[in-house]
Amino acid sequence: MKNIPEPSNFVEEIVVEDIKKKGLNKIITRFPPEPNGYPHIGHVKAIWINFTTAQKFGGYTNLRMDDTNPEKEKQEFVESMVDGIKWLGFKPKHLYYASDYYGKLYKYAIRMIKNGKAYVCDLSADEVSKNRGTFTTPGVESPYRNRSVEENLRLFKEMRAGKYPDGTKTLRAKIDMASPNLNMRDPLMYRILHADHFRQGNKWCIYPIYDFAHPLSDAIEGITNSLCTLEFEDHRPLYDWFIKEAGIKENKRPRQTEFSKLYVEGSIMGKRHIKKMIDLGYIDGFDDPRLLTVSGMKRRGYSAAGLLDFVARVGVAKENTVVETQYLEYCIRNDLNKIATRVMTVLKPLKVIITNYPVGKQELLDMENNPNDKDEGRHFVKFERELYIEQEDFMEVPPPKYYRLTPGGMVRLKGAYIIKCNNIVKDDKGNTDHLECEYIPESKSGNDSSGIKVKGTIHWVNVNDCIDLTVSNFVPIVKEGMTFEGDVDAVFNHDSKTVTEGAKAEPFILEVPTGKQMQFMRQGYYVKDVKFPEQNVYINTVGLKDSYKPNAQ
Repeated sequence: MKNIPEPSNFVEEIVVEDIKKKGLNKIITRFPPEPNGYPHIGHVKAIWINFTTAQKFGGYTNLRMDDTNPEKEKQEFVESMVDGIKWLGFKPKHLYYASDYYGKLYKYAIRMIKNGKAYVCDLSADEVSKNRGTFTTPGVESPYRNRSVEENLRLFKEMRAGKYPDGTKTLRAKIDMASPNLNMRDPLMYRILHADHFRQGNKWCIYPIYDFAHPLSDAIEGITNSLCTLEFEDHRPLYDWFIKEAGIKENKRPRQTEFSKLYVEGSIMGKRHIKKMIDLGYIDGFDDPRLLTVSGMKRRGYSAAGLLDFVARVGVAKENTVVETQYLEYCIRNDLNKIATRVMTVLKPLKVIITNYPVGKQELLDMENNPNDKDEGRHFVKFERELYIEQEDFMEVPPPKYYRLTPGGMVRLKGAYIIKCNNIVKDDKGNTDHLECEYIPESKSGNDSSGIKVKGTIHWVNVNDCIDLTVSNFVPIVKEGMTFEGDVDAVFNHDSKTVTEGAKAEPFILEVPTGKQMQFMRQGYYVKDVKFPEQNVYINTVGLKDSYKPNAQ
């Protein structure tokens, strides 16, 4: 490769080393998820590393489904992975399946048996585990380890033909039962499993183990660099062993490199734990907006650009770390500020009657759809005598430096006029029912000749044409100050979702396409809930700017 790009992390340094050593013209990576669940933010990091590394060094990335466990895998999980990668803006060169290689993997296994590198074992799973030994004691060799090549070939072919029940035999690699790396102590290569595969049906009744199928699938596809997370570091010697014993030429062997996993505090991402929360009724599915699944983040309104900015800022490291939720929110907010459509909403309405505004009069006020994107255009908001403002934008007895509406005080209505509160009308229980205010006709935004200066500007909606909303807000799913360690019941925050009924919005909200992120002015970023397309249900994506700074990371 000419003009090799400068590496920016340790993974890329290894890639550059391989390019120079092997004379590679391009880098080929792969993202190989098992289709047994929905992708989450950890997958996003792995996707980003594999795709951007290959792109930087003039290559491409394959998407390969590691479909070697038929009892847990489904087509819907394949589709969720494909959709997630597409949403992130990446395009795999090929979509492959490990099951496409079953015939080749079987032949590799036959080769290893003939070379005395694999044998059929009759020990049960419990016996294999018991005989494996510990980090300080060697394992015990299987009594079937020294079967002849001829007997192993016959038994393995009989396994393939379906002669034996599940669990009665396995094919194991013959390596070293005294190896300090437990993964090298005669690991399994195949197990018997009479189960229908979602793509292969009942064509096979023996299935390759991941540690055997994965490296050889990489080799079959011509992968140059196998980039994976740290839990596979101890499996690397086995990865290399299988490739070597399969007869893959040295200059064609992929190289495995491990990087740290991505953990975000306050989150729960394990499939088993998410399913438990669903079964308990704590959340409404794998796409619950409180989850960091790709479908949950999409539903919540996270932008792909903001998410990729987050994983890029977290970077490529060798040690696992837990990243603050605020860091993720900062990156999402930073992107949404550029792309979100502005809408005025009132979550907890308080009526204001402008007593000196003529009854029946209407004005159309011109508003920007997005001050950061002029191409989004403008829209009109109707202004009349009766309005709603936010309850928290009025205080009868205000604290110091309160610059919103107070008795006798003035404030500007966003894009409209300055108003003054003259009277508080209360109900028979002593609660504020509505405010009576006057407006300053000469104070219209964009044409203010009143000479009056006010420190506060508040948002509002028109009573006569506003839209009723249901709004959901979220905080982390794990209780504050707690760390998830596998016990959902102990840490689940039952106050992680709050629903507000009776919120109000300007009619323009109905013109914003479903899925388009919005900034509810002075409230936060929101999106219409795709699960309720016929209803005006909106969910909070992230709050407005706060004091968090990314360099605090």
